[in-house]
Formats: sequence, structure tokens, C-alpha cells
Amino acid sequence: MLGLGWLEVTVILGVAILIFGPKKLPEMGNSLGKTLRGFRDEMNAPQEDEESDFHQK
Repeated sequence: MLGLGWLEVTVILGVAILIFGPKKLPEMGNSLGKTLRGFRDEMNAPQEDEESDFHQK
């Protein structure tokens, strides 16, 4: 996990709760998840298009 131990992760989460508040963190996590999912889908999509173009020629 990026070389982070449990202590570092706990400190980062604690600081995030202090800065953003406990009500805002689930919304931010949801947005981050959607962003990463969309990025992954877009990274996979061009490969499929290139393969289908190659097979059609």
C-alpha cells in the first residue's frame, strides 16, 4: 500500500477527518471512486477500439 504502514494511514485519515469533517468524507470517497473507475474504463476503451480497427482491415 505505497509503503505506508497502519500508523501512517491512521494519521492521514485522522487529519482528513479534522480538515473535512466526518460528513464530507463519504462524499469525497464516492467521488474519488467514480473518478478512478472512469479513468480505468477510459484506459481500457482505446485498446479495444484499436484491436477492432486492426481486425477490420
